[in-house]
Amino acid sequence: MDKKITSREKDYSKWYLDVIQAADLVDNSPVRGCMVIKPEGYAIWENIQKTLDGMFKEKGVKNAYFPLFIPKSFFEKEAKHVEGFAKECAIVTHHRLKEENGKLIPDGELDEPLIVRPTSETIIYDTYSRWIESYKDLPLLINQWANVVRWEMRTRPFLRTTEFLWQEGHTAHASEKEASEMTLEMIGVYKKFAEDYLAMPVISGFKSESEKFAGAVYTTTVEAMMQDGKALQSGTSHMLGQNFAKAFDVKFSDSDGKEQYAWQTSWGLSTRIIGGLIMTHSDDKGLVLPPKIAPVQAVIVPIWDNEEDKKAVMSKTKEMADSLRDQSITIHIDDREGRPGPKFYEWEKKGVPVRIEIGPKDVAKNTVVVVRRDTGEKEFVSDERIGIYANDLLETIQNDLYKKALDFRSNNTHITDDWDEFKNILEENPGFIRAHWCGSEECEAEVQRQTKATIRCIPFDEKEEEGKCILCSQKSDKRVIFAKAY
Repeated sequence: MDKKITSREKDYSKWYLDVIQAADLVDNSPVRGCMVIKPEGYAIWENIQKTLDGMFKEKGVKNAYFPLFIPKSFFEKEAKHVEGFAKECAIVTHHRLKEENGKLIPDGELDEPLIVRPTSETIIYDTYSRWIESYKDLPLLINQWANVVRWEMRTRPFLRTTEFLWQEGHTAHASEKEASEMTLEMIGVYKKFAEDYLAMPVISGFKSESEKFAGAVYTTTVEAMMQDGKALQSGTSHMLGQNFAKAFDVKFSDSDGKEQYAWQTSWGLSTRIIGGLIMTHSDDKGLVLPPKIAPVQAVIVPIWDNEEDKKAVMSKTKEMADSLRDQSITIHIDDREGRPGPKFYEWEKKGVPVRIEIGPKDVAKNTVVVVRRDTGEKEFVSDERIGIYANDLLETIQNDLYKKALDFRSNNTHITDDWDEFKNILEENPGFIRAHWCGSEECEAEVQRQTKATIRCIPFDEKEEEGKCILCSQKSDKRVIFAKAY
């Protein structure tokens, strides 16, 4: 018997794990903190890859691949960078094993330890120093799809794992202006992807100095609100200035023949976004997927009692599947033997946006039953209408999921200028808080110490407004977004 999914209200963390298990997205790994992404989960990542990769290529970005192992000395070249990642690094110190008393022990110590890639700025920019000679080589726009390792003590599937999958873009430019424009352009790509494809409303803005990427001049981010009111950083784009160019000698000759350091950016989005997708839309019945990213947009469940009925039902099922595929809808036919009820329940847990039921009575009436996963609403649809109807319904579901998530964020975003009220909101009604901040790292750290809330971003579209810092009452000219976060 299937295990029932814990309700969100009872235990949100357990609900999240139950949904992942019920949807068959991941399996446990023998390596602590790592996950096995099963076909159902990887299919979502493949759709994310395919969509984002197309968006990147529209910007002129090309894909490449760089080594998994990075010499330790590379990290030592950029002080802030190594400081930011030192505690998360996995290190290879030996290159073979030998048997001793029936056990295998490391042997052959390396002359220089190798860091297992936590991010690739250092190894990529060492390469760029050889690829870039002239301003004619710029801009250099490269992305790689890869895995990275960041040693984590507390892990949770997709949201925080020791190894995860991601893409990381790394660009080099001839001017500060071009690099800054690229930084903002790519955070715009993440925003468009999150909202148009994942139906996840996000707020884009700058990270505070203490929250920015190690080694960056500034970091931009898109932040989404989960159903428990916590924030999830869903993609970042960093203006690196010339910091790494100077550390790795990334130079070019300008049009006057003068040697200049390149201006650089990096930007990335990881499998963590799947965790955000789950927590934005799913319910107590299981996973809910937006149609634009769902591996299967509609499942057809044929129903029969005898062989004669089966022949007629399956004939209509195949015709309908072909018709829907002609409409560019991804279809799965669940023609397994057995009662339909358990099949309905299974596809509900897996989050397929639309279920189509076809039985003997439907064959006789030239209709089918169409069920929405997000609302559970059922409708009888005639055979001749099903193609256009299904396409329209998928678009409606996509839009409704976005609107529902946007309304949730709006209803759980608070504005306050009072410190006690600020703390009460975080205790009793978590969500985003728009409050003034003086810009002091000391105040930022104290807010986090007392409430566990951090500054998620300084929104791009936040208007200037005179006020007083929520903690110290010093002058502030703009509100920022505070929230507890994953």
